[in-house]
Amino acid sequence: MMKNLILQVEGMSCQHCVISIEGALKEIGANGKVDLASNTVDVTYDENQISLETVKEAIEEQGYEVL
Repeated sequence: MMKNLILQVEGMSCQHCVISIEGALKEIGANGKVDLASNTVDVTYDENQISLETVKEAIEEQGYEVL
């Protein structure tokens, strides 16, 4: 089942941040769209294959904080 949610993420400021986060999410099989203006990441993932915890870890491993 596909799940869509918007996460508040701290520490994003530039295009490099966007590429890092979107790339990390793609690696675990999720889709992410970063919005720097609102400091959010719109994530879509299959909750049968990926947990919310895994999504958060993928972002945090890039050096950002999921609030």
